[in-house]
Amino acid sequence: GKTTSAKVIFNKIHHKFQFKCFLADVRDNTSKHGLAYLQEKLIFDILKQKSEISSVDKGISLIEDQFSHRKVLVIIDDIDEVEQLNAIAGNHKWFGPGSRIIITTRNEHLLKQGKVNKTYPAQELNKEEALELLSWHAFGNRQPSEGFLELSEKFVSYCDGLP
Repeated sequence: GKTTSAKVIFNKIHHKFQFKCFLADVRDNTSKHGLAYLQEKLIFDILKQKSEISSVDKGISLIEDQFSHRKVLVIIDDIDEVEQLNAIAGNHKWFGPGSRIIITTRNEHLLKQGKVNKTYPAQELNKEEALELLSWHAFGNRQPSEGFLELSEKFVSYCDGLP
């Protein structure tokens, strides 16, 4: 639900920003590639130029230098460690006026450690909304295909309001 919401927000407002980046699945990408890789991806997505980052500190310096005067939109999806936040968006001063940094996480305490301005807890869906969301993704329609209503309702009940 958090990632879906972040994608919707990104798609609605990205046109207001010349510089933008959606860093998907940060938790998994950090474990596979490391923090410097995520910094390189951020810089490449925004500036469209490849950077060789040899250390997280060098990446922080580059991010601050390149983005402190630019209005950017950055979505940081699924962080699970404060180090990830500190390496990618550790300080408001790293980004120019009007920038928006949107973070999704399962761990609300990380947002408090990162001095985040506002938090918005993900809302659960009611059964009708959940069934419609499932139907759009599974069947390409607002309602389940014929013969799948009962199974779809069981699935929605099992998920208990989570998208």
